[in-house]
Formats: sequence, structure tokens, C-alpha cells
Amino acid sequence: MSYKYELHSHTKMVSQCGRVAPADIVKMYREKGYSGIVVTEHYSPLTFGFKGYLKPQKMIDFYISSYEEMKKYETDDFTVLFGMELRHYATGADYLIYGVEPDWLRRQGNLMQPWEKKIYRLMHSQGYLVFQAHPFRPYILRCNPNYIDGIEIYNGKCDKKTNDKAAAWAQKTGKLVSSGSDFHTPAQLARGGIITQAPIKNNADLISVLKSGNYELIKTY
Repeated sequence: MSYKYELHSHTKMVSQCGRVAPADIVKMYREKGYSGIVVTEHYSPLTFGFKGYLKPQKMIDFYISSYEEMKKYETDDFTVLFGMELRHYATGADYLIYGVEPDWLRRQGNLMQPWEKKIYRLMHSQGYLVFQAHPFRPYILRCNPNYIDGIEIYNGKCDKKTNDKAAAWAQKTGKLVSSGSDFHTPAQLARGGIITQAPIKNNADLISVLKSGNYELIKTY
């Protein structure tokens, strides 16, 4: 038996660019035969805005709220996991963080301030994984490959040429690879993710699967 998981998604509750409510996202992905989803809201200046510029921790419960709402609709055959898409101040690189837990995030300071080397070490100290999202999308900067574990080589919002560049970079650097729909709207539903032969029930399972490389990338072109 195989299982499909979405690794890159946003909701309208937290990400300003999101257009779909958590309950509807679960319903839509279940109808597409997925077994779970990772909620990766934008942890960025766009999300936290002026009020959260100096102390985004005052808004951290808001940031986590969409995951907690989506978690209400989790079932035995559909898993909802917490992740994040991080962007530092004054940069053009986005990082998908896998394994991160809400309680740990609540205890952290402003994660938009430290740059990639410090963030990489911080996440590794907790056993989390850092992937660069859509590295060849226009206006996105490639990060230092020494400070990432993997690369999103298929992004459902990017064209084939852009994704192929990401795949070539991953092959050159020897990094882990991932696929994600980058879901914001119904038009982006189920355009990426991974297929596994074993169920993923928690973040520890997700980390183990990603490290093993024992999965198939979902591509829709």
C-alpha cells in the first residue's frame, strides 16, 4: 500500500496569500487520495507585519492557529503535521523546516533575524531538517548549500524549466530532494508531495522518511 503526503501548504487563516480555510483543505486533499499534509505557513515579515517586527513572539499563537484548526479534522487515515516556511529579513530565500513542533517554536525568539548558518545549526540541534523552497523561482536567491539538508526540486507553482534547474542543483550538491504543491488556492491542489510505502503519523516519521530518501516525488506535468 502507498501513501501520499503534501509537504508545502498555506491557509487563509495565517498566510496572507492563502485563500482556503483549514477544514476545506483537509476535505480537498482527502478527496484527492492524500494521507496527510504538512502545514507550512509563511514565517516572514509579510505574516507578522509591523506589529510583529520587533517581537513576533507576541503573535506566535496566531501563527500556529491554522495548524491547530486543521488538526481538528485529522483522522486515522489523514495526518496533519506542523512545519514552517521561513524567510529572514532583507533576503529572498525561503526555507521549509520539517520536524518543527509548536511548543518548541513558542519558546524561540525572532527567527527572522538569524541568517542561514545560525538557523541551520539551531534546527539541527533539535533534529529538524532544512530544505530550500523553489530555489530558481524569479527573485529567489539560492542559499549556501552548506546550510541546507535538501532542495524542493518540484514546486507545483513553478514551470518545468524552473524545477529542472532545482533538480540539477540538487544533483550537483548531493542534497535530499522534495516536492510540494505550494498550495494557496484550489487551482494548486494536489500538484506535489511525496508517495511513501509506509504511513507517516508524526514529525519523527516524516524526518525518518526524508532522511532515508525512500519515497517517490509527485509531479503533475
